Amino acid sequence: MLAGVAASAIVIPALVVSVAPPIKPRARVVAVPQRVVPQAELPPVEPLAYQNLDPQDARAFNKTVPFSTDPNPAARPFALSGTSEDKARALDCMATAMLYEAGDDTLGQRSVGQVVINRVRHPAFPKTICGVVFQGSERRTGCQFTFTCDGALINHKWSDVAWQRARETARLALTGRVFKPVGYSTHYHTDWVVPYWQSSLDKVAQVRTHLFFRWTGWWGTPPAFRRALTPSEPVIPALALYSDAHRTGAAATEAADAMIEAAALTGKLPLPTPGDADSFLVTLDPTIPPERYAALAAAACADRLHCKFMGWSSKAKTPTTLPLQQAQVAAMSFSYLRDRSRNIDKSLWNCTEFSRPDRSQCMKQQVIGVVPAPRPTTEAFRIETLPGSRVPVPVGGAPRLIVDELSGVRRRADAASPAPSTKPTPTKTPDGR
Repeated sequence: MLAGVAASAIVIPALVVSVAPPIKPRARVVAVPQRVVPQAELPPVEPLAYQNLDPQDARAFNKTVPFSTDPNPAARPFALSGTSEDKARALDCMATAMLYEAGDDTLGQRSVGQVVINRVRHPAFPKTICGVVFQGSERRTGCQFTFTCDGALINHKWSDVAWQRARETARLALTGRVFKPVGYSTHYHTDWVVPYWQSSLDKVAQVRTHLFFRWTGWWGTPPAFRRALTPSEPVIPALALYSDAHRTGAAATEAADAMIEAAALTGKLPLPTPGDADSFLVTLDPTIPPERYAALAAAACADRLHCKFMGWSSKAKTPTTLPLQQAQVAAMSFSYLRDRSRNIDKSLWNCTEFSRPDRSQCMKQQVIGVVPAPRPTTEAFRIETLPGSRVPVPVGGAPRLIVDELSGVRRRADAASPAPSTKPTPTKTPDGR
């Protein structure tokens, strides 16, 4: 009997362990410490990266994140400006974001569109609709909207009817219609994922399966969303399949590339600056789209190890010699720098003139200061006879006391002499007293 009991004590637990489902380890969320960015510091735009959680665990975690109890005011109405071509490109970029981020669902599309508009108004993001939507799309990691860099535009097509509905929703958003529930949100994600940036922001709303967030502190309040916008919308070649406006722009880009290639073959590329074979001071051809300036610079620099290509839109502002004056630098429209010894190959645009989808492609704004004229080191003097003495007086000026150079500094020659008295010397009145 004792042997049977002992055997049962060993066999039964072993059977339980062998047939029991495996114990799943509890998902661990790495929280980013919440930091209120001060007004003097621009908040960073974090790349879109997700916690390693399966959808069930992500949903469970997202339910534990409370909504902010601070006010959630509605955003101001937005009205798009620019040329008809700019408006057409912005409309198609917005419709693409709405459709690929929220599907063929008007409510979800309106919430996504409001976030895009909020970003355009916020100084931490690009200044155009297309710039915001396709921010970081040129990199494998770092895109802000996943459909712009995961192949969705090529692998998934929407019906013409779905495109028509998305464009109409986009048109309303770009002509003043506000989606109030998300307020001034600048971030969102679906409830089955957890981005690393989530814990650093305030959760303010939920629409369908999307959760919406805004920055903490001043950067999430209405005054932070008052930036002046750039009406010039960039051409997005990836939208040429869906958008006539972007297809036309892409065709112009192809034509510019063909022109650059022909110029290279015929020796008609810009020539270097006299006296500096590695520097170019160029008036930019207005028929070349700004997106192709880098290609023009690379073609002009050819196989040089070191090269500086600087371009101006105005011939009147294009300098002819180096070094550049401060005003000439401030007026520059484009610059390209190559230094292969340090692995540098960088193009920058003047973003007050040309909008770019990525802020890192913008030149630093030059501030032209007024340099005061140097004070004269010498003055013209005349000799005037003053009561009791003759002293030099500035020409055209009032009489003034001239002090010997370095007065008050004791020299070695008179170091032993007593210091002059600071008491006033008594003078006699006319009657001798």
